[in-house]
Amino acid sequence: MEKVLVTLLLALFGGRIAVRYLLQRLNMNNLKAHGKAIPPAFAGEIDKATLNKMVDYTYDTSRLAAKENLFEDIVDLAMVFLLVPPVVGRLIRLPIHVIPQALIFFAVLAAVGGIADLPFKLYDTFVLEKKYGFSTITWRTWTADLIKSIIISAILMGIMVSAFMAFVSYLPKSWWFWAWMFFTLFEITLLWLYPILIAPLFNKYEPITDELLKEKIGALLDKVGLKAKGIYQVDAGKRSKHTNAYFTGIGKTKRIVLYDTLLASHSLDEIIAVLAHEIGHWKKKHIVKQLTFVIGASLILLYFIYLVVGSPILYSAFRIQHTPVYAGLFLVSLYLGAVKFFLSPAVAAVMRKYEREADDMAFELTGDSGPMIDALKRLAKDNLANLHPHPLYVWFYYSHPPLIERIEYLQAVNNENMEQCQKNL
Repeated sequence: MEKVLVTLLLALFGGRIAVRYLLQRLNMNNLKAHGKAIPPAFAGEIDKATLNKMVDYTYDTSRLAAKENLFEDIVDLAMVFLLVPPVVGRLIRLPIHVIPQALIFFAVLAAVGGIADLPFKLYDTFVLEKKYGFSTITWRTWTADLIKSIIISAILMGIMVSAFMAFVSYLPKSWWFWAWMFFTLFEITLLWLYPILIAPLFNKYEPITDELLKEKIGALLDKVGLKAKGIYQVDAGKRSKHTNAYFTGIGKTKRIVLYDTLLASHSLDEIIAVLAHEIGHWKKKHIVKQLTFVIGASLILLYFIYLVVGSPILYSAFRIQHTPVYAGLFLVSLYLGAVKFFLSPAVAAVMRKYEREADDMAFELTGDSGPMIDALKRLAKDNLANLHPHPLYVWFYYSHPPLIERIEYLQAVNNENMEQCQKNL
């Protein structure tokens, strides 16, 4: 049975590596075959030089991501077979409770993983993103971000690990249920606190300052019964020139955030269209739906983990003496992480459905898809998006419909609305 478990893990990792490589090659080959052609939807919007830059950026970011993913898999396997057994062996012999043992264990793994990934992050930020004119971050800001991230991650990990191990130690027969209850409350609390406690540690958030924009936003929000105080702008430009907007928070902390780079580069109507799209996520309760799914799935997963981590075979398969649950949690997380990868298409399909619903809501609120189409074109140009993704790559990874597909859909909605208006006349 030990050989089966090891073989299964290697097969899952090997399958993930193979699928990633195949999808990347399909995507790059598709780009090579069609990347020189400007799509009809972008005729007059971009020139050959811009298209070539888009293609080059996609090539470079894809290669870096492929190398980073492969290296992360190698590091994970190296930790399983070379690092975890001796670390657990030493921790077991320490005259300390299992909770500090678990904290040390996960701190060591997090440190190794973080250090291993650091060169890729540095190259991405200070070489690749600067090469294409995106990165504006200074070394001082980057270092401060890193220190803050480490501290926050350590605090959150410490809370989670301590709670889980306390349940395991003092409620051995039902720890999975209490861990699920704690996880649920912790997740909801974190979603509620993130916009007002964590995010402001990295960026400055303030209500929209443009008076004309505020007036238009107010009129838009009146249509759906929302308050304008939930619309913020963030100083993202001090780190990158990428443009974006997103929805975050729950309850009284829910808010829509617009990058200052987006506000600076888009017209008023385009900004309103993007805002209407984000309001669509808000009104359709997409975050609540995602949270509900995560909470339900976590109950099933925690019960499964409870059944598995008590088996001595799981530990002996990887030459781990004794059966410390914290080591079992790490081992099971590797299996589940690989399985989750193969479920990516299902998750991506749901997310694309949400994006279409948000686009429909944007049209419903504004009555015109034109500004949203213009915004998408500008976003594609400003962010050097891939205009020719392979369909399989889209099916597996994309959380948004491809830009061309989105634009064509919005154009069809506009045309259908015009035809309906003409019939009514």
